[in-house]
Amino acid sequence: MASEARPGAPAARPQGRPPFLDVDFDKSPFTLAWEITRSCALACVHCRAEAIPQRDPRELTTDEAFRVLDQVVELGKPILVVTGGDPMMRRDVFQILEGAVERGLKVGFSPSATQLVTRAAIERVRDTGVDMVHISLDGSGPRVHDAFRGVDGAFQRTTEIIHDVVDVGLPLQIGTTVSRRNIDDLPATFDLVTRLGATVWNVFFLVPTGRAQLDAMLTPDEHERALTWLAEISEGAPFRVRTTAAQHYRRVLIQRMRAKAAAGGAQSFELTGAGYAFREGKAPAEKGVNDGKGFCFISHVGDVFPSGFLQVCAGNVRETPLAEIYRNSGIFRSLRDSSLLKGKCGRCDFKDVCGGSRARAWAVTGDYLAEEPCCVYVPGQTP
Repeated sequence: MASEARPGAPAARPQGRPPFLDVDFDKSPFTLAWEITRSCALACVHCRAEAIPQRDPRELTTDEAFRVLDQVVELGKPILVVTGGDPMMRRDVFQILEGAVERGLKVGFSPSATQLVTRAAIERVRDTGVDMVHISLDGSGPRVHDAFRGVDGAFQRTTEIIHDVVDVGLPLQIGTTVSRRNIDDLPATFDLVTRLGATVWNVFFLVPTGRAQLDAMLTPDEHERALTWLAEISEGAPFRVRTTAAQHYRRVLIQRMRAKAAAGGAQSFELTGAGYAFREGKAPAEKGVNDGKGFCFISHVGDVFPSGFLQVCAGNVRETPLAEIYRNSGIFRSLRDSSLLKGKCGRCDFKDVCGGSRARAWAVTGDYLAEEPCCVYVPGQTP
């Protein structure tokens, strides 16, 4: 079971966060991802972190990690995702997870599918009190998945871990990164995710950063076809479908809802998902998480970025409080101001709920305020 709370830490989980539309992104992110280490035994071809075999001696220490948790609480208790590299490479990983839960944080955990993730380790993760475990699965079989991961046998190990996660009673999120390598395998991967008993399928759309190469990224038309397909299958899927680095998925969903509402003579509708909400008609509202806007990332050495894919450093928690960086740094403030968006994103009627991937704009153009390079929508011309 989880250890006793450290002195000064709350003994019980607090009340939930306020409703999504009530979260002030100028003060607090909705989600914060923390790369507690960059070390990992895998060599994934699309790795954002460009993970390394051994732990970096500059990593935050255990004491510093607990101070980071305190700063996350001060920031407003966003959802915390503990990731890497492979967070299982840190011996104090269970202490960090317990410390986060003891402070009342909602915690997701994202280990790499290696031999470190034993059945006993998964049970120990469960006993810390985390809310969900994320496991990456990039194909429907070894041919595709093992090529992504750079290690033979990765597919078999991944499915073994997934079965253990479900068996011990932890909610499971399966993450799939989509690129030119596996776009044709998506339907078969969907079937496998269904059979494996996932609670959430989080589909990542490749951003050419880290080891990920520009020529592996989908074209705008391929993005649109994939997002349209995801919207279609989400209506009957036995799990929630989410996307990462594909904020225009929200636009696709809204367009589908508008068409259905119009066909039924409805004047209003609401649409909510992970990190976005849209209401049309009575009391209209729209809001969406994006890099630096409701989202924040902390690296293994304490550097703070708008996201793991948008590696423009805004400060370091060893020198400046996390809340000060998120709320007041020029990078974060500009990313939260949709009036600064350029190109068609700046003119788009979906910019407050979408805004395009700021990370992809930066990776492709060098300007994180440039228009999303992989969106086909033309404001004023497309329904």
